[in-house]
Amino acid sequence: MIAPSQLTDPAVRAFVNAVNAGDRDAFEAALTPDATMSDDGSDRNLAQWAEREIFSSCGHMDIETESDGGLALVVNYRNDTWGEMRTAWRFATTDDGRISRFETVQA
Repeated sequence: MIAPSQLTDPAVRAFVNAVNAGDRDAFEAALTPDATMSDDGSDRNLAQWAEREIFSSCGHMDIETESDGGLALVVNYRNDTWGEMRTAWRFATTDDGRISRFETVQA
């Protein structure tokens, strides 16, 4: 496993730390105001998805691998709704160091 503090990309590192801490303010700060996301290939409402999959269900990311300069992760993701699953995450970042889009799929 890779400790979140060892992740290469600072925006992705902030995202993972916010998810693992259940810190909604830090999560929102890691994203651009117009950030988008998809889950298993379908675009979702980011705020609703984050509430359901992260905050109200105690989401947590254990990082298995990173690639593409830290913008691609394989994660053991768990929450109180679905249990644990192996997932792949891809991130797009902006010049100001925030995430403009993320995509997650089962790996």
